[in-house]
Amino acid sequence: RDRATTLAQVLVAADVRGHYSHGLHRLGHYINDVKNNLCDAGTTPTIVKESVSTALVDGNNGLGPVVGKFAMDLAIRKAQTTGIGWVCAKGSNHYGIAGWYTMRAAKQGLVGVSFTNTHPVVVPTRGKQGALGTNPISVAAPAEGDDSFVLDMSTSVVAYGKVEVAHTKNEAIPEGWAVDKHGCMTTSSAECLDGGFIMPLGGPELHSGYKGFGLSMMVEIFCGIMSGSSYGPNLNSLLRKDQPADLSHCFVAVNPAFFAPGFEERLGDLMSHCRNMEPIDTNKPVLVAGDPERARTDQVKKDGGITYHINQVKEAWQLAEYLGVSPMQWI
Repeated sequence: RDRATTLAQVLVAADVRGHYSHGLHRLGHYINDVKNNLCDAGTTPTIVKESVSTALVDGNNGLGPVVGKFAMDLAIRKAQTTGIGWVCAKGSNHYGIAGWYTMRAAKQGLVGVSFTNTHPVVVPTRGKQGALGTNPISVAAPAEGDDSFVLDMSTSVVAYGKVEVAHTKNEAIPEGWAVDKHGCMTTSSAECLDGGFIMPLGGPELHSGYKGFGLSMMVEIFCGIMSGSSYGPNLNSLLRKDQPADLSHCFVAVNPAFFAPGFEERLGDLMSHCRNMEPIDTNKPVLVAGDPERARTDQVKKDGGITYHINQVKEAWQLAEYLGVSPMQWI
């Protein structure tokens, strides 16, 4: 139950914050991995080696959120004692939104950092085959009051799951998101999912896509390479369903109290300055990282629940039938 609860918390948090690509949409993927014995839902992560401020964790092919929570909380404990905690985890699976882990650190007055590698679905600059994953980066830091900075971004133009969600809704995708299996730009979500790939952050070389690809490789250094696990093109393709994902993560917690005093006040001042700047459109105020998700969370509270597309509701109903559990009730 505790493992299932952790998974549920991560998936619901994604939908509450508006990241539908990593929420309920992903539940079927987790269930398929468990049903097909590609993921051990009952295992416990173990510490392979550690120092006072670092650790290497083996996820033992467990649920990604279970591995991630274990590793992030370990980094937090080390940072509270030594000022910094740096934990790499290998042998894991899809861990949901990267921000869920960094926010755990920020809620305890720490700066949290989280990375993960993913399946090779992103083409390098000048390439037409996938080499690295969407490899997200998240940084969360506490500010004055209950405010916080929460960056949660992929190093690709878009998360792969957003293409899947567009396909579920029978929608086209914006130009610049993806290429088809021949390496040509496409606005068809079906063509992207049929052997196509995602573009790195920035898109083509003209728009500095090499910067996004460089960030993706940086994430890979901290994850697969530093943990001594699979990396880049050595990771399984999304099309392979017969082997464990073998993903790696990296979690960092930094204690600002070990540095100059007044961290939260200065961060709050910087964010307030940006938010109060004159916008181009008076109906669209200047934002800082985390503001859109905060607004979405407030809207969910106002609505009394999460609003889903009807096709997503149908998928959840079919999944409930498959599992023999009561389907969600909706209004």
